[in-house]
Amino acid sequence: MIEERYQLALHRISQIPNEKNMTAPAFEDYFRRAAQWILQLAGLKSFLKDGGFEKASLEELGERNRALYEEILPGHYENSYACYAYAQDRLGSSHGKLLCALYYELRTLIPFVFEEETERMLIRMELFLEIYHMFTARFAEAQADPDTDEIPDHRHIRDRIYDFLTDYAEAETLCEVREKLVGGTGIAEGIIREADLSDLRYLYRYGEYITENELRTARHLNTMAPEEIARMADTYTEGYRIGFEVTGKDLSIKKQYSIIYHLGFERMMRRALQNFDRMGLTCAAPRTMETLFRLSRGDRSGYRGAVPNPQCSYDHREDIALFLNGFMRNRRLEALEAAYKQLHAQTVLFAGPAVVETFGETPFSPVRNAGVPVLNRRQRKEMAEYRRKSSALQQEAIRGWERSFTVIAFPLPSVSPDRYEEIFDAVMEINTLDYMKYSRIQTVLIDALNDADHVRVKGRYPNRTDLTVKLRQLEDPDHQAVFENCVADINIPVGEVFTSPVLEGTNGLLHVSKVYLEGLQYIDLAIRFRDGMTEDYSCGNFTDPAEGRKYIEDNILFHYPSLPMGECAIGTNTTAFAAARRYHIEALLPILIAEKTGPHFAVGDTCYAHDEDNRMFNPDGKEIVAKDNSWSARRKEDPEGAYFGCHTDITLPYDELAEYKAVYRDGREVMIIRDGRFVLPGTEELNAPLDRMEETE
Repeated sequence: MIEERYQLALHRISQIPNEKNMTAPAFEDYFRRAAQWILQLAGLKSFLKDGGFEKASLEELGERNRALYEEILPGHYENSYACYAYAQDRLGSSHGKLLCALYYELRTLIPFVFEEETERMLIRMELFLEIYHMFTARFAEAQADPDTDEIPDHRHIRDRIYDFLTDYAEAETLCEVREKLVGGTGIAEGIIREADLSDLRYLYRYGEYITENELRTARHLNTMAPEEIARMADTYTEGYRIGFEVTGKDLSIKKQYSIIYHLGFERMMRRALQNFDRMGLTCAAPRTMETLFRLSRGDRSGYRGAVPNPQCSYDHREDIALFLNGFMRNRRLEALEAAYKQLHAQTVLFAGPAVVETFGETPFSPVRNAGVPVLNRRQRKEMAEYRRKSSALQQEAIRGWERSFTVIAFPLPSVSPDRYEEIFDAVMEINTLDYMKYSRIQTVLIDALNDADHVRVKGRYPNRTDLTVKLRQLEDPDHQAVFENCVADINIPVGEVFTSPVLEGTNGLLHVSKVYLEGLQYIDLAIRFRDGMTEDYSCGNFTDPAEGRKYIEDNILFHYPSLPMGECAIGTNTTAFAAARRYHIEALLPILIAEKTGPHFAVGDTCYAHDEDNRMFNPDGKEIVAKDNSWSARRKEDPEGAYFGCHTDITLPYDELAEYKAVYRDGREVMIIRDGRFVLPGTEELNAPLDRMEETE
């Protein structure tokens, strides 16, 4: 029945490019180009079904891959109906926005072709036909009645897309939850396990955008000795296993995990999957997707290839603003709850994600283009409420207090085309540092901080940081700890001590001259705290300060009016800092490594969100007790209101730091870091990489 509907829809769409049934040439052009796009994908579907992939050369597959993404690449995007400026210029503001969002949604057909998800292709094709027929029907009416407008009211178009998004909310949400938490769907696991990884054609089997980054990564891993691949994969999977062990969670009661990775790392992932097999776990391998059915666009919670055009993705981040209201928010929450209920027997067995992050892509500082949909104040509240409630639903569905995760990072070739292999080896060293050494040194740090009333942090020119961070007071210092001693388990590489600060009494300014967070650049980022809550904020990315505030509200505060400081930490991985300086890649480091290269502070939930009541211990046997704050303490009375579903780390590099000191209740002060160097007795060994760095400069 699905196949029959698909063929009927395809036949009707094939007629559109030759039809002349509307007088407005821009709208006729829009529907012709959209129809040709769908026909191109239908041809690809037949090509794959007929075994064309197996017969094609690497070069032919590369050409086909580029053809799928060419329209939105820089230089082409500006003349595409996927571009809001172009669509509105051609079609008018109201119609242009809606039809641009629809045009971009049609790009989700690419993964459905490769995944053989005909039904999910079909519902979007049928929506396109319905919108097209609204135009042709109105044109026919206008021919009979000259007083009738030839173009349908944009509100009717919006209503039809809105109905589509609500009608299929449950089906699409069920697919998403199954892909992310249950597995047994998609093609990624089969590619990892079964493909001939020496034949790089396999990369084009995903349908993701493939560049030299993905090809060169795969080539590089193919040159590595088996023991090096094993070291990469074993560090990753052992970190996952130890994450359960150190937090006192039982991995044996879990059955599946998910993998998140960048294409090109399949050789490492094959070894990793074999390791997970031995743990008795099955794999879920979701794909990162941009669709109107996912309110959290930009969420990289699955595997992916290259981003064809970051500006295009950024422009479409808030497409849902064209449709979002309270009913839609509730409909999405109902659909999510229904999916979790239907899959409950499997979701409770989800152990958590195993993430391979990458870095080195060309830094992206977005341009906020006029006419792009943005959430209004009411919608931002709706999104914040959705984030809060969906997070609570997920925690219950997967028993978040029983799950764990691990994250590791590697560079992509674009990090430095001439020195990629050298940098890759340096990151391998960083990822496999001696955790026993760091555990010992970090115990010294924690002992100095345990009895402190607060820490005082000051930047040095041009950094304007001046922060007082209040710390938890211990009832039993001999057996309790304020800071966690973080070694290489869930959060690879080694190198930090962290705590959940006391909000009341935490005040001052956090300032960073330049930082990248989740792939976005911030210049002169400044956040002021009052009693632990963000009070004011600014950045220098835009000439209009209001644009800078909006940028922070969207991407750091996630539409909440204020967020608490969820973490206070000291990164101790000076080896990573020195390597970043040596290769001039500081701005490219992922937060996973960057947070280890200096003191850092997070806004949002604490590191222990939903995990506060599990007992945790440092390697010296002391129990970690500073796991919540006055906001998250509300969890017993108001589980949804206690959490925000976000946590963003902001790091101060060592060389922007004047002092980091512990201040005690009796007025004593103990300096931890002065002028970018560790000065606390017992921690001086951390300065060796910094000293070697200066000697070679």
